[in-house]
Amino acid sequence: MTKLSVNINKLATLRNSRGGNMPNLIKSATDIESFGAQGITIHPRPDERHIHYQDAHDLKNVVTTEFNIEGNPIPKFIDMVLAIKPTQVTLVPDAEDAITSNAGWDTIKHKDFLIEVIKTFKENGIRTSIFVDPDADMVEGAFKVGTDRIELYTESFAKEFSEGKKTESIQSFIAAAEKANKLGLGINAGHDLNLDNIKFFKEHIPNLLEVSIGHALICESIYLGLENVINMYLHRLK
Repeated sequence: MTKLSVNINKLATLRNSRGGNMPNLIKSATDIESFGAQGITIHPRPDERHIHYQDAHDLKNVVTTEFNIEGNPIPKFIDMVLAIKPTQVTLVPDAEDAITSNAGWDTIKHKDFLIEVIKTFKENGIRTSIFVDPDADMVEGAFKVGTDRIELYTESFAKEFSEGKKTESIQSFIAAAEKANKLGLGINAGHDLNLDNIKFFKEHIPNLLEVSIGHALICESIYLGLENVINMYLHRLK
């Protein structure tokens, strides 16, 4: 079964919009785990517009499943991850003003930088993953820098799937996954996956270990309820 890690950034955005502590991020994370999710993901950004760096430290003490911290490995982010030592760190090449993640790493251009960063995390016992586009060359580049896993950036899949282009939507992801499997890289995926497209994606990507879903899951939960939506994802990921 593919694991479901729930990204709680959107809950932090809602909290920050009014100040105070509603919704309570800590209680939300523990509730999400109790509903069956196998991981919690956060993506703190330098301006802390949703997840605060203190949230990351607070969550360390309560998350009992896999704890995945995503972000651009600037010095502040690296220091935080090394202090917390989550289960996994996912490296994302976000610009500081990006609304959301919008591209994978060029693992060839940034090879030396990624080698150094990944070595630091792995020496501290933290599993590493690199956010990449569905491109076999970028997957091979990820292998060469020493990462444990890749996270396939699935926005293009979700867009084409929503337009009814199911066959076209998945082809590059199948090729990237086959390359990763051949190289022995673990495969994660995330971005715009939702209840409509998740089963199709999972069925076509061999050895998909984990998906990270936030925005869609929280939006769906407004209509259907958080516990119900988490169990709907788990059913589709079997």
